[in-house]
Amino acid sequence: MTKAQLFTIIALVIYATAMALIGCFSYGKTKTLDGFLIGGRNIGAWATAFAYGTAYFSAVVFVGYAGQHGWNIGLGSIWIGVGNAVVGCLISWLLFANRTRKMTKKLNARTMPDYFEKRYASKGMKVLAAVIIFVFLVPYSAAVYKGLGSLFSAVFPSVETWVWMLLIACLTAVYLVAGGYIATSYTDLIQGIIMIVGVICLVCAVLSHGSVGGLAGLVENLKNFESLPGDPNPTTGKQLTSIFGGSSFKFLCFNIMLTSFGTWGLPQMIGKFYAVKDTAAIKRGTVISTFFCAVIGCGAYLIGSTSRLILGGTLPEGGIDSVIPTLLLEVLGGGTLGIILLAVIMVLLLSASMSTLEAVVLTSASAVAVDLIPAVRKKETKPESQMLLTRLLCLTFVVCSFIFATQNIPIIVSLMSFSWGIVSGCFIGPYIWGIFSKKITKAGAYAGILSGLLVVGISTLVIALNSSFSVAASKSPEMGVAAMTVSMAIVPVVSAITRNKDQDRVEEIFTCYNEE
Repeated sequence: MTKAQLFTIIALVIYATAMALIGCFSYGKTKTLDGFLIGGRNIGAWATAFAYGTAYFSAVVFVGYAGQHGWNIGLGSIWIGVGNAVVGCLISWLLFANRTRKMTKKLNARTMPDYFEKRYASKGMKVLAAVIIFVFLVPYSAAVYKGLGSLFSAVFPSVETWVWMLLIACLTAVYLVAGGYIATSYTDLIQGIIMIVGVICLVCAVLSHGSVGGLAGLVENLKNFESLPGDPNPTTGKQLTSIFGGSSFKFLCFNIMLTSFGTWGLPQMIGKFYAVKDTAAIKRGTVISTFFCAVIGCGAYLIGSTSRLILGGTLPEGGIDSVIPTLLLEVLGGGTLGIILLAVIMVLLLSASMSTLEAVVLTSASAVAVDLIPAVRKKETKPESQMLLTRLLCLTFVVCSFIFATQNIPIIVSLMSFSWGIVSGCFIGPYIWGIFSKKITKAGAYAGILSGLLVVGISTLVIALNSSFSVAASKSPEMGVAAMTVSMAIVPVVSAITRNKDQDRVEEIFTCYNEE
C-alpha cells in the first residue's frame, strides 16, 4: 500500500465515521415528515447556504465538466463557474428564495409535486411531476457515482470502480435514511467547509506546479501551447487563452445557460428554500452561498484549464474523464505534504458528490412516498407509515442509481445533462410563474411541464434516428436550454387564453406575501 492510499483511507474512515454519527444524532429530530423532508422549516442561513452550494457541485463537475471543458476550451471555461455563482446562485436566491419560502409555507407544501398540486389544484400534475422526478433523477445520481468511482479508481487502481460506488451508496444511505434533511444540513455544512479548504489548497498547488508557473505563467504558457502530433483533441494556444472560448463560444454559452439557469427549476435545489427559517436567514444565506459557489465553481474550471500544461498535452489513457484524476496524482503524488493534500482532495470530492446525492435521493424518494403513492391509492396514509415508506424509498433510490451506474454506460455524464435539462425544462416555467403571477392557470402549468418533455424527447429522437444517440447526447446542453426557454414562454401564453376557475383561492394563496 502506498502512502497516498494509506492517508486517503485514514481520511475516508474519519469522514465516514463523522457522517454516520451525524445521521444517528439526527434520527431523534426526524420523527415527523416535516422534520425528515424540510427540517421543520427551521434551518439557518449557514446550513441552508452550504446545502444549496454542495447540492450544486459534485465530483461530476470536477471530473467531468471541469476536466472536459478545461482541456478543450481552456481559460474561457471559467465563465461557467462565474455563471453558476451569479445566475445559478445569487440571482436565484434574490428572486426566488423568499417567495418560495412564503408560498410553500402557506400551502404547507413539502415537495415540488406537492407545490404544483396545491398551487394549481391538480392531483394529476402532482403525479406527473413525481414520475418525472423519480425517472429522470436516477441517471443524474448515477453520473455522480460514476464520476466519483472513476476518481477513486485512479488512486486505487487495483480496486474495481463498482466497489467504491458501493461504499459511497452505503454511506449515503446510512446517514440519509437515519437523519433525513436535518442530517444532510449538518453534513452539508461540514462538507462545504471541506470543499472550500480543499479547492483553495488545490488551486494553490496547481498554480505552483513547474509547468504552470503561477497565474501569469498559466496565461503565457497556454498562449505558447502546441498540440502534440496525433492529438485526438488538437487545439491552439489562442483557443486556450481566448477569454470568450474562441471557436467553442457557442458551446460555452449553452453550457453556462444549462448549468446556471437550470438550477431555477431543479427540485433538489429549490427545495432548500422551503426549509430556511426566515427572511433574515435568506439575506445572510444569499451572500454565503454566492461566495461558496464562486470559490468552488471558478476554482474547479481554473484547475481544469491547467490540465494540458500539467499533463504535457497528452490525454490520459482513460480519456477525458481521466484528466482531473491524472492531474491530481501528478500534482500531489510526491512528498508527504502533497500526499496528505491528495487525501483531503479525495474527501473534498467525496463530500461534493455525497451532498449532491443526498439532495437528489431525498427529492426523488419524497416524490414517490409523499406525492405519487398517496395520489394513486386515493387513500390517506398514516404519518408513521409515510415516514417509514419515505425512508425505505430513500434506500431504494440509492440502490437503483447504484445499479444504473454499474452498467458501464459510456455517455453517463451526458445523461446527467439530459436529466438536468428535462427536469428543469419541465418545472422552471410552472414553478417561477406560479410564485410571481396570479394569472397563471392549471392549463398553462401543464403546458410548461409537457413542453419540457416534448422538446428534449422529440429532439433526441430526431437526432438519434438521423445520426446516433451519442450525437444526440452531445447536443444535450442545447436541448436543455431550449426546453427551459419554451417552458418559460409557453406558461404565460397558454394562461392568457385560459382562466382560473377558482380565482378566490388563488387570491388567498398570494396573501402569503403580505404576511410575515
